[in-house]
Amino acid sequence: MRGLFFIIAALFPLHAEAGSDSLKVERLDSVVVSSSRAGELTPVTFTSVGSDELRAANPSSSLPSTLGLLPSVVSTVENGTGLGYTYIKIRGVSGSQINVTLNGLPLNDSESQEVFWVNIPALTGILSGVQVQRGLGTSASGTGAFGASINMNTAFAGDSPTVGFEASYGSWNTLMTLVSASTGLLKGGVYLSGAYSEDRTDGYIRGGKVTARSAFAALGWLGANSSLRLTYLMGSQKSGITWNGIDLETYALDRRYNSSGMYLDEFGNTHYHLDYDRYAQHNVQLNYTHMFPGNVAWTTTLGYTRGDGYDEYWIGVDPTYTRRYMGNDFYALKSDVKYTGKKLLLTAGASGSFYHGRHFGKDFRDTEVGDFSDGEVTEIYRNRTFKGDWSVYGRMEYRPIKQLNAYLDLQYRGIRLNMRGLDDGEEKMDFDAFWNFFNPRAGLTASLGKHRIYASAAFGHREPGRGDLKEVIAYNNATTLEKQVLKPEKMVDVEIGYEFGSEKLSAGLNLYCMEYWDMLLETGRLSKSGYAIKNNVDRAWRRGIELSAAWAPAPWVSLRGNLTLSLNKIAHYEDHATDVDDDYNYLSTWTVYEGGVCRGTDILLSPSVIGMAEASFKPFATTPWSVVKALALTASVKGVGRQYLDNTSSPERRVPAYYVCDLSLTDSIPLKAGKLTLGFYVGNFTNHLYYTGGGAWKLMHPADGLVSGIYIYSQPPVSFTGKVSYNF
Repeated sequence: MRGLFFIIAALFPLHAEAGSDSLKVERLDSVVVSSSRAGELTPVTFTSVGSDELRAANPSSSLPSTLGLLPSVVSTVENGTGLGYTYIKIRGVSGSQINVTLNGLPLNDSESQEVFWVNIPALTGILSGVQVQRGLGTSASGTGAFGASINMNTAFAGDSPTVGFEASYGSWNTLMTLVSASTGLLKGGVYLSGAYSEDRTDGYIRGGKVTARSAFAALGWLGANSSLRLTYLMGSQKSGITWNGIDLETYALDRRYNSSGMYLDEFGNTHYHLDYDRYAQHNVQLNYTHMFPGNVAWTTTLGYTRGDGYDEYWIGVDPTYTRRYMGNDFYALKSDVKYTGKKLLLTAGASGSFYHGRHFGKDFRDTEVGDFSDGEVTEIYRNRTFKGDWSVYGRMEYRPIKQLNAYLDLQYRGIRLNMRGLDDGEEKMDFDAFWNFFNPRAGLTASLGKHRIYASAAFGHREPGRGDLKEVIAYNNATTLEKQVLKPEKMVDVEIGYEFGSEKLSAGLNLYCMEYWDMLLETGRLSKSGYAIKNNVDRAWRRGIELSAAWAPAPWVSLRGNLTLSLNKIAHYEDHATDVDDDYNYLSTWTVYEGGVCRGTDILLSPSVIGMAEASFKPFATTPWSVVKALALTASVKGVGRQYLDNTSSPERRVPAYYVCDLSLTDSIPLKAGKLTLGFYVGNFTNHLYYTGGGAWKLMHPADGLVSGIYIYSQPPVSFTGKVSYNF
């Protein structure tokens, strides 16, 4: 449920303002934030995004799209609007390898290790800020960060009561509405905040309709040295399925086409049923923070997440459809103790989580009445997963002299996975595993005035996901050949950086080497349901340089940009084709086809060039005219280099380089009672036609031999969004 909460902050000022209560809020809030974030002198490569920057983006943007202008970040949308499925890659690293936390607790799904932003509020409007760490970063709870992490924290309430309303409308009937309210800090330090949003869009892609609802509530108490906060987040959505993509021939004829839901009637005529994905998720968190004498702070967060939903697919000529259900319960606990001294900073913590996931599928067939109410219902599979995840860590930062900071971070992580039942197709998928990982990190930072140099080295691990494991299990059950075993991934990450910062100019340069052993990569094999199966690759690497700069030569103008140049390579790779029978039925086996053995090829969907430039103008910033004083015009361009859709570097299976330019015009007008905010946003204002992402498939047919193809995601042309909000 992306973008749903992005606009809350414009109406719902959860951030603290000046005042004694606000200073207390900032002090306690910083304890929660810093337990899992890198500090100013921590030798970790990161970018922080404040609440003001989050609020300034297009109201229909999801969090991945909002972060799309950061160094080494590429985001992709499926249906062409901010409401729908969105994906984020950082340094070419996919979402399942990016650790995402909210208030220190993991948001990654325990089975797939992904964060499905469509299933939860985009959160940006209720955040005090976001820190994106590139590389292995600092220790975090949940799935190991295997190339990047996104750390988010919700903010405390402000001093004063607020009430707000916002409405946005844009291309393809994208309508978003929001109401919000907050009591501010009451006597005794109690506060209550809440918001509700309803959003709809037809989507740019045919059948990409989305209906989404979300709710937020926070009940808290602030004492002299303690805080207690209960937070609730709900997201429910119904999204037309658009993840099939299209081939290049269809792209040339109809960029908006979507094959999902296509079926033939009894006369052979083509019709389309709305295949869709429906999901609801409830997140509850309870946080307690206390400041002890002697600069010692303790913070503990307990969380519970409940999710339920299903995908619905129409099948064939007969009036039959399939639903694939899932339900899950996730319990998590994280506790940290932090000591802050003049020269020494010590943090120690522990976290644990338990996940129970259930999957089952049913076929529904209309027999006579025409509405399925009295039709046949057949259960076709059922399975479940238990996963336990626990870790302990200790982090030290020591400054023997003012100009030098030494960093050491040690983490132990244990995982227990248990899978039972039958998968789709009645393959037995019983599996047990127990993994132990030790993840050390160390580095140095030297600072002198406006200059900062840092270097770090880290070693990390990551376990396979459920989707990867169950397909290997199915293969092992079907073959008499050598059994396949998926190993955990291992990586060494070395970062060397330089930063300069002054009042008007800041710049940075970072060199990184992410060296992989047993890297899990897509192989070209497909499951029966179209899932891209992965296997281990002995050696691979991502090596690059990241450049960034920001300059504000005058109060009314600011410029910024970044550029990443990288090599993303596989030392030795064997590509596979999925075996099928004469009728193209899936056989659960594969073939290493002729020409499929490659050396030194590019890792799929890992562009070697990523860049961004942005200019913002406030022509009346220095004038006394309050009506236009905050008027801002911002233009940005994002460029992404060539990418390959598989690991063979084949020119037939690639995404050409592309760029996208956006414009925004915003103004905030103070009134006698409250504030009026207006915004007008133009996406892809040059109307550049391009596509992103996708994948490749290869089948080995007994008579036809190798049959292959690709699918891509068509991106929208120029789009428009208008916004009006009022809060007091």
